[in-house]
Amino acid sequence: MTHNPVAAARPTKVNLGIHLLGDLYGCRGDLRYFLDGDALKALCLKAVSESGLTVVGELFHQFGDGGGVTGAVVLAESHLAIHTWPEKRYVTLDVYVCNYSQDNRAKAQKLFDRLISVFDPEAPRIQRVERE
Repeated sequence: MTHNPVAAARPTKVNLGIHLLGDLYGCRGDLRYFLDGDALKALCLKAVSESGLTVVGELFHQFGDGGGVTGAVVLAESHLAIHTWPEKRYVTLDVYVCNYSQDNRAKAQKLFDRLISVFDPEAPRIQRVERE
């Protein structure tokens, strides 16, 4: 058998983290979270805090009057990214946490579920990726 340097460099699977991805179609939630960067930022920071994760930085940008919002929250455990399209009532949501010092899966799921409940999508498409 030949030696594969890529496989040899890969650590043994220790479940380093969880990556939760959501494409939220037909959102029926409050339109202000699609249009108001400050409101979306406050919602995200509160949801992060309530989930037990740790904020180390954030940046939210509103795309003009009536445009959507893009936001990122850098976590000690990794990140939250969110993008809104008010004209389509569509949101993309990305929560990734690592499990370096403890298992953060439940905290990530709590954050993800909280934000999904606020946007109330008719047709969510959810993906869960175990990171190794």
